[in-house]
Amino acid sequence: MKDKSGGNPRVSKGANLYHKTKIMFRKIIVIAFLFLFLSEAVSAQKAKPTQSVQPQTLDEKIKAELANFSGKVWIYAKNLDTGKDYALRADEQVRTASTIKLPIMTEVFHQVAQGKLNWTDEIVLAKEKKQGGSGILSEFSDNTKIDFRTAVNLMIVISDNSATNLILDKITADSVNEFMDVLGLKQTRSMRKIGGGGDAKAGAEQRLKLFGIGVSSPKDMVRLLEMLEKGEVVSREASNEMLSILKRQQFKNGIGRNLPDTVPSASKSGALDRLRSDVGIIYTRRGRIAMAITTDDMMEVAYTEENPGLKMLWKLSQILQDGLGK
Repeated sequence: MKDKSGGNPRVSKGANLYHKTKIMFRKIIVIAFLFLFLSEAVSAQKAKPTQSVQPQTLDEKIKAELANFSGKVWIYAKNLDTGKDYALRADEQVRTASTIKLPIMTEVFHQVAQGKLNWTDEIVLAKEKKQGGSGILSEFSDNTKIDFRTAVNLMIVISDNSATNLILDKITADSVNEFMDVLGLKQTRSMRKIGGGGDAKAGAEQRLKLFGIGVSSPKDMVRLLEMLEKGEVVSREASNEMLSILKRQQFKNGIGRNLPDTVPSASKSGALDRLRSDVGIIYTRRGRIAMAITTDDMMEVAYTEENPGLKMLWKLSQILQDGLGK
């Protein structure tokens, strides 16, 4: 076979070098394209938005809301029309703060029904009977006289501490606890007057002393609210009157926050430095939602509407209304 290079070895070597260079160049082009393709694929994968899993069930929504909350929370809620409920540590006892004034009110109505008290009975507001904190009676003149009905209204509507102590002087914390036993609310106890004194027998139990003026559980409080709605506390008339007083309660920064005028609520709130609690019924078009929520052991102490516990009560109440609505 004839050599196409004409037998010139320098031409033959040049042709081979050209051929090899051409092959190498093609490989480089292919590798470059592959690298570019892979880089774009990786970039596209990184740029692709991740789809977070949204909470679906009521429990998932509650847990998601609590994920970043600095404190402890106890919840029990029930749609009184459907029976659907939700519980989170609902049987555990918690500090009540002023929500214990709801059980105290029920014993007043109980004693009035028994004839032990009359609504027109006068109470003297002596100087030593005035108690600081919430309320207005501490600003009244010494030895002002008020009747029992006024004291009860002040105790619930504006959470007056002096009115509460005047009432406990008459009915005693032990009597409140005996009535709670009658109603089957074994977790609920009035412990003493606000600021001290009038200690209940239950206070002899060392464990209960840690709870302050009162102790209950979310489930007990909702059961009491449900009994009021059913007219089972003292009488139908008395139950309705107690609910009417609760509807006039003025501290609506928790579960009653931002409710429209068309959605009434009957509630009693409570506050301590590191605690916010609220028990009540929200009368929605999707059912009467009774709930008791306590937030405690919070890091922040703030007596404003921006208190983290108050805001959490509000957010949880919205989730519960939506989740338990029929």
